[in-house]
Amino acid sequence: MNDQHVDVLIVGAGLSGIGAACHVRRDCPGKTVAILEARDAIGGTWDLFRYPGIRSDSDMFTLGYSFKPWTSGKSIADGPAILDYVRETAREYGVDRVIRFGHRVVRAEWSSATARWTVTSTVGDSGETTTLTASFLSVCSGYYRYDEGFTPEFPGRDDFAGQLVHPQHWPEDLDHAGKRVVVIGSGATAVTLLPAMVRDDATAAEHVTMLQRSPTYISAVPSRDKLADRLRNRLPQQLAYGIVRWKNMLTGVGIYQLSKRRPEFVKGFLKKKAAEKLPTDFDVETHLSPSYDPWDQRLCATPGGELWRAIRAGKADIVTDAIDRFTATGILLRSGRELPADIIVTATGLNLLVIGGMELVVDGEQIDVSDTVAYKGMMLSGVPNFALTVGYTNASWTLKADLVARYVCRLLKHMDKRGYDTVTPQRPATFGDADLAPLIDLQAGYVLRSAGQLPKQGPAAPWRLHQNYLRDVGLMRHGSLTDDVTFGRAATPVAAPVATG
Repeated sequence: MNDQHVDVLIVGAGLSGIGAACHVRRDCPGKTVAILEARDAIGGTWDLFRYPGIRSDSDMFTLGYSFKPWTSGKSIADGPAILDYVRETAREYGVDRVIRFGHRVVRAEWSSATARWTVTSTVGDSGETTTLTASFLSVCSGYYRYDEGFTPEFPGRDDFAGQLVHPQHWPEDLDHAGKRVVVIGSGATAVTLLPAMVRDDATAAEHVTMLQRSPTYISAVPSRDKLADRLRNRLPQQLAYGIVRWKNMLTGVGIYQLSKRRPEFVKGFLKKKAAEKLPTDFDVETHLSPSYDPWDQRLCATPGGELWRAIRAGKADIVTDAIDRFTATGILLRSGRELPADIIVTATGLNLLVIGGMELVVDGEQIDVSDTVAYKGMMLSGVPNFALTVGYTNASWTLKADLVARYVCRLLKHMDKRGYDTVTPQRPATFGDADLAPLIDLQAGYVLRSAGQLPKQGPAAPWRLHQNYLRDVGLMRHGSLTDDVTFGRAATPVAAPVATG
């Protein structure tokens, strides 16, 4: 057991958690901070996933931190490069020294009397528990389970004689050279794996098929940013980075708004651009024409059109069909066709996990997160001194994470200035259940399967965000800190030893 206290306790040492800690160091230098990380390394997603070609699906000028320029020539970066960037940032701000690895948070209990969280973690596999107290709790653990990916129950699964792999648990020694591979799924992971597994080297697979039940919108994006290349040696680093960041952010907002307002135009444009790069006999209507509108699900990117090149070269293809069953040598489809496979990759998605699966207790009352309403997309109704980070679904995750971290710092400084110990969002009595919507408004399978676990959103700001960075900047960087929240003081102030990390 530990009896240590920090001003700000962050859960998770991934992209969001490291960024949040750096913001506290930059904007609230007098605050003590610690990070609890369940795994044994910095990086979160970018350390966990090791499948071939792992990369960002967003440009690094918006996925990168606002305060830490991305200086590489690649706009769409590979996983190892992103991991190096996150770790370098942690070292620069000294937050790597306040991380407690192997600490999985299982319970966080708030006391209004002392205005403190008592946070309990299990340490490693020992079963030992440890506690920290904190004045403010910031959960940056993402929204999916790190220990378990989602795989449906496929009939005949045990009959398959080859290797069955989930991208979240990619074996280091998996040899796909010269093999026939079927990737089940049509999301960003599948779109990344196909070209990566057939690149011209000694490890190239013989052929890779993306087997999808229904199509996804896929768009070719530049691997490099031409404006960034022009500005890199002409302007100060931070200024050039900021210009490209805003250019890319505005472009993303524009595309999203156009997709929502003129979906048929965007559908036609995406199909036309794909058809221009694919073989003339490729059935675009069957394989690249989803039944939903663009951005009802996240748009998949293929840097430099690498997926189209792999298909054009005959090394990869897309099959749209339903699975009847696995066989000893592959997959039998409902159409009667059989896909031969030596390796099957189930790129079938994630299992959602809200606030890392921890118990949340306020003054002895267990909080059901699904019964709460999200305030500014980052705090929970009735839960004091608490923030969670959930990034954008239509833009780079870090754009939203940056806003959340900066808002927390604004809030902490406001409270210090006025002598407050607590801040609690209060759900307006006028909100009925019919006014509420899921926090993540995305039709992706992993969201739909677990939507009932999520906090809700209200009908209007500050209880609803609109997936629009420009509007959110106004609300969170410059908007009121006092709307629909109550501030208070501890009834029984306490002193405790300060954690040193």
